[in-house]
Amino acid sequence: MILADTGFFVAVASPNDRFHHSAINALEAIDEPIITTYPVITETCYLLLRETGSSAPPRFLRNFIESEDLEIFNLETVHLQRIVELMETYADIPMDFADASLVLLTECLETPRILTSDRRDFSIYRWQNNRPFANLML
Repeated sequence: MILADTGFFVAVASPNDRFHHSAINALEAIDEPIITTYPVITETCYLLLRETGSSAPPRFLRNFIESEDLEIFNLETVHLQRIVELMETYADIPMDFADASLVLLTECLETPRILTSDRRDFSIYRWQNNRPFANLML
């Protein structure tokens, strides 16, 4: 499984995005399922709506969410304590809910491979408090 962040999804769905070619190349290079969280899906739809118009979010959902190569991790109430801890730890960045959900997902799956255009934040974030991410997109 490879984790996917908002920036990856926006880049794939937006030909004018500066990371579009990197995202497409990364997508073509992987041969395993992608996993993300609902906060990432929500953030992606919001940004696509704002940046490219009302037809982009449903097109994104149709292309990716219905894909057999994408899984969405269900956050549970029990996960919220760790998400709060992460957001407090990285408050100076700050860490948003979507990013915190991906760090939590990494800790649950114990896989640090991620597709993201967010080079800065995911080079700072650590899972299990000291383990770095491996960005497969940039």
